[in-house]
Amino acid sequence: MSVDVPRRIVLLRHAKADWPQVSDHDRPLADRGRKDAPVAGRWLAGAGISPELTLCSTAVRTRETWKLVAPELPQRPRTVYEERLYEASLGELIALVNEVDDEIRNLMIVGHNPGVHALADALAGDAEGDSLARMNRSGYPTSSIAVLSVTGDWKSVEHGVATLAAFWSPHQA
Repeated sequence: MSVDVPRRIVLLRHAKADWPQVSDHDRPLADRGRKDAPVAGRWLAGAGISPELTLCSTAVRTRETWKLVAPELPQRPRTVYEERLYEASLGELIALVNEVDDEIRNLMIVGHNPGVHALADALAGDAEGDSLARMNRSGYPTSSIAVLSVTGDWKSVEHGVATLAAFWSPHQA
């Protein structure tokens, strides 16, 4: 596949989680999270975003988020539940993106803050409209989505190579 092929990275922060007496990894979604996640899926579908591969953290709240988002998409992508996404640093997230097979053109990552926000901010060398300002002003709330466009192979994804094409949040003003 040509290195000039446009690619898209969609970063979805898990929906609002509850705080029961369980380990952080085992925290389930709160009622608001169960309402917001399908709305995020409908936004993706309405924006014409159809990932081919989803990398989803193994945490309960990310898996529950993905299970509510996926049915809203026109086509369910291949899903890999990736342990390394839980508590991943920016460097670890970039390394995961660099491992993606070049046959994939549209990648989704379902993860956690501060990682997804740091990744979106680090990759975005440019932005369409006020999307970067809105993302940074909002602090990347739960169920928020950043859509980044990159050109080249996945191994070349690094700081500043992407354009933030869109930022969406279910409760944005």
